[in-house]
Amino acid sequence: MHRRSVLTALAASGALATLSACGGEEDPAAAGSTSSGTSASGGSGAFPVTVEHELGSTEITEAPTRVVTVGYNEQDFVLALGITPVGTRKTLSYDSAQRPWAQDLLPEGGIPEVGEAELNLEAIAALQPDLIIGAYSYMEQGLYDQLSAIAPTIADVPGPTEGAAATWQEELRVIGQALGRVEEAESLTEEVEADFQDAVDANPDFASRTVTVALIISGQYYLLGAGDPRGKFFQELGFEGNPVEGELSAEQASVMDTDVLVVLGATAEEFTANGAAAGLAVVTEGRTVYMPIFEDDFAGALGFSSPLSLPYAIEQAVPVLAAAADGDPGTVPATL
Repeated sequence: MHRRSVLTALAASGALATLSACGGEEDPAAAGSTSSGTSASGGSGAFPVTVEHELGSTEITEAPTRVVTVGYNEQDFVLALGITPVGTRKTLSYDSAQRPWAQDLLPEGGIPEVGEAELNLEAIAALQPDLIIGAYSYMEQGLYDQLSAIAPTIADVPGPTEGAAATWQEELRVIGQALGRVEEAESLTEEVEADFQDAVDANPDFASRTVTVALIISGQYYLLGAGDPRGKFFQELGFEGNPVEGELSAEQASVMDTDVLVVLGATAEEFTANGAAAGLAVVTEGRTVYMPIFEDDFAGALGFSSPLSLPYAIEQAVPVLAAAADGDPGTVPATL
């Protein structure tokens, strides 16, 4: 399957994974968008504003009030900045209406949905949006052209390296700029980064441990690094990532034998059905954390990787990771 087809399928299924090589953090001064009325680094948000994205640039002439989100996590970012979308893409494999981190912000009856794997362009147009956001959508040019005919549209925000997903910080910065809420976006970034730093400070051993994040889809292994929101989450907690990333055969299981292993999408029984995986020291010594299904709240929080969901994910993950990283085989980590 073509690489972009793989990425789109994983995102639509709820896996929300990019399988690219990771890179360093993107320099906000060198990447992202500029505007005629404000800068990305400050200001309350003036219009008109021009937002850069992977498919070009989009001018927004006035503060949007009717926003439709068509990607896989943007509705959380828009809600976090104080705007309720008038329409959103339905998430698969996870019921986003149940997510505990956004309950106070969701309207009664939920947000109208405009498609799942495929978008319903007529439904989007009927909502009369003044902005369409697909900052994490794997949007192709043809779809972008169709959406742009309905309203100004923001396609994917560039990641730190080619093919990588944008960091949550960069996605928040760009969406904040598009909504005229730059200062709010900066404040949220500082708050969530402080949550990560608190977890790092409380668990200094994390910094001396390497972690492998393995996504299992239909028996195939994908190792996720900092170019993927899920891989980045564990590195933001202080762990050093596995330098090996991307698709991995079952026979190459030995490269997963790091200090801590996080398995997404398989139970312990399913993962250890592969003899090579079952014999890894990180498995036999109780240093492996399992997240078996994508329907649970932690999986949803990790998939959204938003300023709303990340504090929830930190709270859930840190005690489990501490049990995996403490070097004591007797403290077997719980399932996430």
